[in-house]
Amino acid sequence: MALTTLYAWAVPAFISESPVDHTWVTTYDNRVTNFPDDQAVAAAGQSYWYCWGSFHPSGGVPGNPTGLLGKKAGDVVFASCLVQPNADSRTTAAARGTIFTYGLDGVCHQLANQVLYATGKGGSAPLTVSAARGYMASVFIYGTYGLQHAAWANKLATCGGSPVAPAARRGRAASRQPRRGAMTGALDDFETRARAVLGKSHPGKLAELLSLRADTIRFAAQRWPGLSAPGAEALNARNQHLIDQAAALLRADHFRKIFGFEPGTKLTLVDPNMLASDGGRGKPAAPSSRKGSKVSPKRRK
Repeated sequence: MALTTLYAWAVPAFISESPVDHTWVTTYDNRVTNFPDDQAVAAAGQSYWYCWGSFHPSGGVPGNPTGLLGKKAGDVVFASCLVQPNADSRTTAAARGTIFTYGLDGVCHQLANQVLYATGKGGSAPLTVSAARGYMASVFIYGTYGLQHAAWANKLATCGGSPVAPAARRGRAASRQPRRGAMTGALDDFETRARAVLGKSHPGKLAELLSLRADTIRFAAQRWPGLSAPGAEALNARNQHLIDQAAALLRADHFRKIFGFEPGTKLTLVDPNMLASDGGRGKPAAPSSRKGSKVSPKRRK
């Protein structure tokens, strides 16, 4: 197995003032080499994973002028099987991994993590885009690798990885002991952060938060009614409500330390531009692949 360095990048999502980052992955360091488009990338024998975004020659976000989120050696053949590179996710189904319907199954963070899963094939924890702004809100709702748990396990098995059980099926054991994150052998990024902030000083509040998070993922994984997927406005309103539930549960300083922004901040996790094409909207997944309880997450008393 030949290893290639995979680089994770970020730019502000949607608008330059956004408090959320768009993330993507490459096999080249764009601080050294700039390509104008994916055709030039492919011609040079390199790979660019769009991750439900546009092509960006380079990265850069407030406090991080290059936008580099991390780099790690990975199996590029495995990564390319999981998610097709040098192809726009809006028009190429194989470039979506198992984030089949943008905004429903996950967003760019989950798709970038699917590519980066190939950096953990040697047994170490895979690299994730956990340094991106808005990431903790994203994984609070969609998990590390998206909500299509069965499809992701099948994709891993098809591409030569190890199928694993979805975190959403592990019940409330998370409130009593550390559990593994969805679809990976590494601890889930959100739970790791929550335990670091609350674990020793507020174990009861940690249990409440992890229970709320489990309910949130089950709720988000439910099938939307109707023949077509909801629009960005509806998805962002739902996501805002779910984040606000966590803010109502936590002290302001704890929320800030865990999520990385102030309680009450209005976030736009779902880019309306990505839902402008049929490829991003599609039909909601069949009930058999989007199972979840009928319980809406509520604040614990």
